Amino acid sequence: MSLRLGRRTFARDEPVVMAIINRTPDSFFDRGATFSDSHAFDAVTAAIDDGADIIDIGGVKAGPGDEVDVQEEIRRTVGFVASVRATHPDAIISVDTWRHEVADAVCDAGADLLNDAWGGFDPQVAAVAARHDVGLVCTHTGGTSPRTRPHRVAYDDVMGDVVRFITEDTERVVALGVDPDRVLVDPGHDFGKNTRHSLATTGELGRLVELGWPVLVSLSNKDFVGETLDLPVEERLVGTLAATAVSAWLGAQVFRVHQPKATREVVAMVSAIRGQSQPAVARRGLA
Repeated sequence: MSLRLGRRTFARDEPVVMAIINRTPDSFFDRGATFSDSHAFDAVTAAIDDGADIIDIGGVKAGPGDEVDVQEEIRRTVGFVASVRATHPDAIISVDTWRHEVADAVCDAGADLLNDAWGGFDPQVAAVAARHDVGLVCTHTGGTSPRTRPHRVAYDDVMGDVVRFITEDTERVVALGVDPDRVLVDPGHDFGKNTRHSLATTGELGRLVELGWPVLVSLSNKDFVGETLDLPVEERLVGTLAATAVSAWLGAQVFRVHQPKATREVVAMVSAIRGQSQPAVARRGLA
């Protein structure tokens, strides 16, 4: 199954890097570094230069924090999406939102992909994707509400629950008219999961890959990395890249990240080891 987003089509084994651009003043990672338009534009340009294929723009912090209503989320994202589209006409623009009103507005502004990180909490988001013929990410969250943290969550088989939900949700969105070539699936690391759940999800990712949909993983600097290594947010890059390499080896295709250059190098190395791509140069032993 190929993946079609914007003007591009990706082969099934072609790694795709998605760069995170937060339009929030309270992001857990950058703490508002790209809240202003100028800094956000600089970050987009830098991400593209570093090899990002997709720019993922978010207007609401994923975790608990100050309330952001629909109009404020629209204010933070829609104009910016339009400006990025005008400046980078070939870029694939994604927007991280769970609200259909925001989804509709950003699609009108030029978005190519709706990253519904809260697992269809607003079921109308899929209808918006179908109407605009854009991509959609189906995410497992264990049924949690947006911007909440897991509390004593339990699964008999966490990846079994992921596979069950994703199977049902992809059937739902395709029935609503979303193009199957524009559907991605995300196991939802840390969303409705504790650290052991996220580790198990990573190790058993092949079970999700077997469904045939392009798998997106959002691992970057997350709490499961921090808790596993007992490290603060600013020291989680190595752990993130280790989880990225494992996920790439097991078949993940799209990698949502804060550091696209390092990620691009990791997934390129894994791809070459798997025999899916060739070395950039080949000199050793040939002279």
